[in-house]
Amino acid sequence: MKTFKCTCGQLIFFENVTCVACGRELGFLPDDLRVSSLEPFQNGLFKAAGNGANSQSYKKCQNYSKESVCNWMIPTGSSDAQNNDPFCISCRLNQTIPDLSIERNRPLWQRMESAKRRLIYSLLNLKLPIANKADDPQRGLAFAFLSDATKPDGSLSKIMTGHNNGLITLNLDEADDGTRETIRQSMKEPYRTLLGHFRHESRHYYWDRLVRGTRFVEPFRALFGNEEADYGAALQKYYSSGAPANWQDNYISAYSTSHPWEDWAETWAHFMHIHDALEIAWQFGLPGKILRGNSVKSRFSSGQMTIEEIVAGWSELAIALNSINRSMGLQDIYPFVVSTGVVNKLRFIFDVISAGVGQEAAAS
Repeated sequence: MKTFKCTCGQLIFFENVTCVACGRELGFLPDDLRVSSLEPFQNGLFKAAGNGANSQSYKKCQNYSKESVCNWMIPTGSSDAQNNDPFCISCRLNQTIPDLSIERNRPLWQRMESAKRRLIYSLLNLKLPIANKADDPQRGLAFAFLSDATKPDGSLSKIMTGHNNGLITLNLDEADDGTRETIRQSMKEPYRTLLGHFRHESRHYYWDRLVRGTRFVEPFRALFGNEEADYGAALQKYYSSGAPANWQDNYISAYSTSHPWEDWAETWAHFMHIHDALEIAWQFGLPGKILRGNSVKSRFSSGQMTIEEIVAGWSELAIALNSINRSMGLQDIYPFVVSTGVVNKLRFIFDVISAGVGQEAAAS
């Protein structure tokens, strides 16, 4: 995730809506993948300001102009704008938002939206297919942000974070830092973040879009195992017995050992962690073999960069980041070991994305 600059030269960040130096309004331009200074245009529209800005006009997403939980713009030449859709490409994916009559829900929803937009940025950056369920009910993607509820009999109806046929459901409590940390400790997890949930859950959707029914199914099974194994029984076994001995040799996390789908999900999420962290590290000139004279490409391909280069750069950067955290008395920012077995799985994900199978699978 890059940082950007206002036309006045001030550093601006992905979530910013106003420049702290000059007061200009800011907006994220999904067609350019950047946060830009905005200049009023006409009829409530805006144009990007500064040298090199495109000539496109934009309108604010409704969740920007009315709800203040988004900062994305809608290109007026896009099909969404022409269809008078009030929401940006990210907010259009919302199937259910929290009940805003409950006061605590709005700030939690804002955190959800922020994490979701970082996911959508990554998906756009990697040229992955993003279909909306309103446009493509069968192959579309959607999000539901729900809260636990008390039933008439006094029992609790628990919302489980998960994926079902393109619908990603997240429990709103995961946006509460204290609640999430309590869950992390109770489950003995080394790492649990809201953005991590979005990246993890997106993996099921992209397994269906990128792997299912393609030439990658058998290589997937050779690396991750047979996804047709009983999912419920596998999870029950994991929670009763835990991860096998020496799991670190082939898995990125203990939970990865529970089922091939969860192994794919955890590895997919880590690929996105690594990709986005290296992008910002390169921009700031931080150390790492991959960062010396090379940029992190917006779309990986075998002709641009190898997985070995990516992992080598990440290994150096992760050690540096962990050391900095320790010097501040904090926990490691990346408490994982990328073993040879994990590198092979990261390579598979790299190859699937690089091959552009998403478009092939969508066409079929």
